[in-house]
Amino acid sequence: MTAPSARSRGKKLRLTNLEALGHAAECLKTLAHPHRLRMVQMLLQRDFTVGELAEACEIPSHMASEHLRLMQRCGLLTSQKEGRRVYYQVAEDHLASIMQCVEARFGVG
Repeated sequence: MTAPSARSRGKKLRLTNLEALGHAAECLKTLAHPHRLRMVQMLLQRDFTVGELAEACEIPSHMASEHLRLMQRCGLLTSQKEGRRVYYQVAEDHLASIMQCVEARFGVG
């Protein structure tokens, strides 16, 4: 093992408390699904209905609803009813940064 660099020695570590990290891990686990990542990718561009998201993911609407419910429970998404339609939108601005990392590593298109 190498010795710490001069730059890092004596520098106070900035650490997030474990309770907050536990919440972060739960939300990241929720995102860790290809259909949910696709939905987030779409919702970062504009609002969509369950049916539109389901069609884009090639899954039934009831499955899309379940994915959306899980992401809402983590506070990642919100929804707004307009007449008979419910539109979903991103509630957590940091999702854009997470998706940028995913897209940079795994590509777009």
